[in-house]
Amino acid sequence: MAKVRKYNSVKLVFGFIYHDEAIFVRARNKIKSIFGKIDFESDALVFNCTDYYSKEMGSGLKRKFISFRKLITMDELYRIKLYANRLESKFLNATHRLINIDPGYLDKAKLVLASTKDYAHRIYLHKGIFAEIALTYRGSSFSPNDWSYPDYRSKEYIDIFNQIRALYAP
Repeated sequence: MAKVRKYNSVKLVFGFIYHDEAIFVRARNKIKSIFGKIDFESDALVFNCTDYYSKEMGSGLKRKFISFRKLITMDELYRIKLYANRLESKFLNATHRLINIDPGYLDKAKLVLASTKDYAHRIYLHKGIFAEIALTYRGSSFSPNDWSYPDYRSKEYIDIFNQIRALYAP
């Protein structure tokens, strides 16, 4: 019989899609007040791999990633995604979001993202939140899976998550 064991804590990461840098800073600061010291913040990247957000958020979108020094337990991810959704709702222009906030976590083997949308490769967590393994660590680097979003397949993104992993598992 297999024994249930305790698992290591994981590295909390957030991805942001936004147009206005001031909105990003306000959202980042709110998140920082909850989760503590940020130990990594990427440069602003051009977000042009899809036009999925264009109708709602406009053109000229940017993407940033941050991670936190304090680790979390894996089972906290659904609550963090619910918090991120509530925070997004505080940044609205009429009925449109001004920022998209996507939490996830990283460990030595994978990058896991939270979602409110179900699909064949997603696992239900709790309260309408699903999780997917966006990247898998193979050899000496993260690499995409068949279902990974196009932007997560890019060298830029993979380099970012390799840098964050180095902070987690030096």
